Amino acid sequence: MTLDTMDRRLLAVLQKRGRISNADLAEAVNLSPSACHRRVQRLETDGYIKDYVALLDPRRMGVPTTVFVEITLTTQADDVLDAFETAVARIPNVLECHLTAGTADYLLKLAVEDTEDFARIHRQYLTRLPGVATMQSSFALRTVLQTTALPV
Repeated sequence: MTLDTMDRRLLAVLQKRGRISNADLAEAVNLSPSACHRRVQRLETDGYIKDYVALLDPRRMGVPTTVFVEITLTTQADDVLDAFETAVARIPNVLECHLTAGTADYLLKLAVEDTEDFARIHRQYLTRLPGVATMQSSFALRTVLQTTALPV
């Protein structure tokens, strides 16, 4: 399926206001409620809309500190990559894990309470990850831009 202008308008509104009612969404994009509902259902069925979520405030949840961890593995053999990815998926504070091209093999994004909490996670989980050769951690001092909205 190819996205047309109306699909893109619907997606743009839904990315910013996921809880918007169908009637309000239809009004926002100048479409009838029934046509709007059909289009949104099609976007969901075709996989353009993966899910609807609540974005929580990290400060209110007690994990205001963001840490990025670059990890280089000893090898990129499939069994090592698989073992690493399985193990990293079990770490509760990891928000994202990306296999990257560049100086590191993986980039992790963690949400932690503070430096002591990160030290605990480092000792308890990160140092036990399989196949790790080197690890470099960077603490975010301030979030300048953060969005979940993709360009449509």
